Amino acid sequence: MATQNNLEIFLGGFAKAFNEQWQVDLRLKAGDSDESSAISAHKLVLAARSEVFKKMLESDTLKAKVGQIETVTLSELKQEELEALVEFIYNNRSVLSEKEKKHVQTLFVAADKYDIPHLRDLCRKQLLSSLKVANAISILELSLIPFDKALHNSAAMFVLRNLLAICNTVEFKLFVGKNPDLTVEIMKSSQTRMWKNSYF
Repeated sequence: MATQNNLEIFLGGFAKAFNEQWQVDLRLKAGDSDESSAISAHKLVLAARSEVFKKMLESDTLKAKVGQIETVTLSELKQEELEALVEFIYNNRSVLSEKEKKHVQTLFVAADKYDIPHLRDLCRKQLLSSLKVANAISILELSLIPFDKALHNSAAMFVLRNLLAICNTVEFKLFVGKNPDLTVEIMKSSQTRMWKNSYF
């Protein structure tokens, strides 16, 4: 039976505290779930991983009464997405887990919103490695929300190289309606194979 070495035990300390629910002092609730599905967590861990969480938790509005545990609702996340975010926060990873990969687009946006650069880097890497005709437009659109130059450039070039196939997808038709200016640039660039500097 394999045993953990000292480094693995050390790096797994946060995850162990979470799994044992040791001294939890905060509950996180997804936008689509009720109070009974809230996830118990540790303010210290959230603050250590995210400057945004740290500032939120320092706010007077999040000071619970003695003996009570405050609940924070992350309304933009669904339950499984929140679980994936918490899983990442509590683990020391150099690659995304399968659950995290499943929600990579949502986690990419959450990583920007909550200022978790390492998660954003891993999500970008996963998104780049998964580029294909079926998802290129959604990834290009995602690269604008927050703007991410590396992701945007790669997705844009992929779209240009595969424009004929992508133009026939439902995703592209929806994209045209939401992003008319960028669609015009794509069409122009399909002739010149170059993007205007304003889009890079």
